[in-house]
Amino acid sequence: MKTRIVLLTFLLTTCFAHAQAKKWTLESCIEYALKHNISVRQTELDTEDARINKSDAIGNFLPTLNIGMSHSWNIGLNQNITTGLLENQTTQFTSLQGAVRVDLFKGLQNVNTLRRANLSILANRYKLADMKDDISLSVANGYLQVLFSRENLEVARSQYAVTEQDLKKTEELVESGVVPKGDLLEIEATAATQEQQIVNAENELRLSRIALAQLLLIDDYDNFDVADEDFMLPESDILENSPRTIYNKALTFRNDIKFSEANVALAEKDLDIAKGALLPTLSAFYGYDTRISYQDRIVGTGDFELIPIGLVPSTEEQVVTSREISAIRGPLPFFRQWTQNDGHSYGLQLNIPVLNGFSAKNSVKRNQVNVERSKNQLEQDKLDLDNAIHQAWNDTRAAYKSYEAAGKALEARQGAYNYARERFNVGLMNSFDFAQAQSRVDNAEAEFVRTKYDYIFKLKVLEFYFGIPLDEL
Repeated sequence: MKTRIVLLTFLLTTCFAHAQAKKWTLESCIEYALKHNISVRQTELDTEDARINKSDAIGNFLPTLNIGMSHSWNIGLNQNITTGLLENQTTQFTSLQGAVRVDLFKGLQNVNTLRRANLSILANRYKLADMKDDISLSVANGYLQVLFSRENLEVARSQYAVTEQDLKKTEELVESGVVPKGDLLEIEATAATQEQQIVNAENELRLSRIALAQLLLIDDYDNFDVADEDFMLPESDILENSPRTIYNKALTFRNDIKFSEANVALAEKDLDIAKGALLPTLSAFYGYDTRISYQDRIVGTGDFELIPIGLVPSTEEQVVTSREISAIRGPLPFFRQWTQNDGHSYGLQLNIPVLNGFSAKNSVKRNQVNVERSKNQLEQDKLDLDNAIHQAWNDTRAAYKSYEAAGKALEARQGAYNYARERFNVGLMNSFDFAQAQSRVDNAEAEFVRTKYDYIFKLKVLEFYFGIPLDEL
């Protein structure tokens, strides 16, 4: 028993340690999100529903076959086939019917319905792919936010480590009488402020991880974290392409545009189906029915008897006639009645629409409106894409310039801080001015980190419009 407990504890500890050690890459985050996202699963069901609709469309070309069977009891006043009199009795009958019908011409509605079903499957695929694109962008943004928060925390900790060194150095200078004690208090205040910044950065990192985990539908926030990788600034020549070049390429593969184009094709096919309702329809039919009775029958025996029917007036000689002697027999065998009582019907049926309350014509007009609406939506989607690409191109260029400016500012602030530190160490600068120099370099470093990840994300968005995948940074 103890051995089992130890083994179980070991296995649980191993699994827990493995769960803690798991680090999520951007590729794994995107893959997991696309697999577990509820909206994606719902759209996949829509695609499956479209496949079922295609099966219905194929079925419209097949004949319809219906078979019916009934068994009835007639209780009450019925004709007795033996005596020919009306009597209170119970009779039983079984009837079978079969009917086959096939459309020969239906205004091309069946053909257009099948084509529409194929278009619907394609449209749902584009819709699903477009949704996955949006989710991928959201995951990439959340992933980069975690990286930014983590690097921001590292910057805050590095700054605090430098301040701790300055604090120790200032304590020595105060003890030696080189600088006043007020300078030490100023450095201590700076260290306290940086400790608060570390706490805020830790909280921001935790919130960014939670936000990404929620996007992935993961509720184990404590053990969720992204991979420990140092993402350098990616090299890209995407800005060498004009927004119009990127837009023209995006039109060839963007799923949102293809989805809008598929909706136009669907609307046009709905219009064709509506027009088919104005044309005549021709169908062929065949019917079969039979009836089986369980009632006794009057049948001839083959023997005859002479029956008087009157007298000859002149001779009063009796006049007789021969009549077959009848007998009561049971019903004929089931399958014999089946073939003996069956009947067939077949023919063609032509329906010509003449007046139906303007429903068919109004349906055509309504679908014409839908076609125009779909075309307008396609144009609007293209305009939105054009605007989004121009905005993304401008944002990327501005973010890169901001990143370059932040780098230059950080370099300058770092040089000024080093110079101020040298002066402070020899007592040529007071603690307030030194704290201001340190604060400026801290802000410059934080701004450099922010502009770096802002540029990375905007760059990936622009590359995404150009057809470059997001799964790698």
